[in-house]
Amino acid sequence: MNDELEFYNKIKDWNFSKIKYIEESLTNWDLYSILKEKATKDSYILDLGTGGGENLLKNFPEAKKIIGTDLSPEMIKTAQQNLEKSKRKNIEFKVMDNLNMEVEENYFDIVVARNTCINAKQIYDCLKTDGILLVRGVDKLDCFELKKMYGKGQDYNDEKPVSQMDYENILDSGFRNVELVPIHVREYYKTKEDLIALLIKTPILQDFSGQTEKLNFSIIDNYIKSHKSDKGILLIRRYYGIVGYK
Repeated sequence: MNDELEFYNKIKDWNFSKIKYIEESLTNWDLYSILKEKATKDSYILDLGTGGGENLLKNFPEAKKIIGTDLSPEMIKTAQQNLEKSKRKNIEFKVMDNLNMEVEENYFDIVVARNTCINAKQIYDCLKTDGILLVRGVDKLDCFELKKMYGKGQDYNDEKPVSQMDYENILDSGFRNVELVPIHVREYYKTKEDLIALLIKTPILQDFSGQTEKLNFSIIDNYIKSHKSDKGILLIRRYYGIVGYK
């Protein structure tokens, strides 16, 4: 956990606007569309793993109150700065550990968890009756060919995919009508530099072992040779979405 925290403190924000790539989604499931459909102006919304708040500020609908949390103090500092620039109201950012949540019971209408670990029972307790949990995460097979070339990476050695673990934990915590959706995406990066920028800014190849190895560029070059196309350098992404009701 300390190595993971150090990684995200170093990154400080989650803004990918300078990385040039195009995205082709092969799955008709979008967290923000579902959120906008379910939320009202009277909703209380909790966003877990908010990072620098960029996606929250850009994609979350207006609500009575939105709280964005992250384990990294540096991420939350960036989120506060982004909030001031946005001029949006009814939004608060704070440091919080998802596995030891400091929130009121029966308080939120919607909890959103994006690319982060969760404690399903604590989320269940903080939701109102009929409250909704929305999860979008990175699954084991994400960028798996690249991970195999490096022999490591996010969730690379997990025996069970994190999507299945989340799904089972959410069910066991009492949620009903729980739906798990595999999300398949193709991303095409314009240049080698854009792909490297992604790998530096995300934990795709980071196993949080405490070692801070530099990227092996010969492996990157070999990957690019077999994945270059007219659209760019192909990266096969594997995510998952979950919807559950209290």
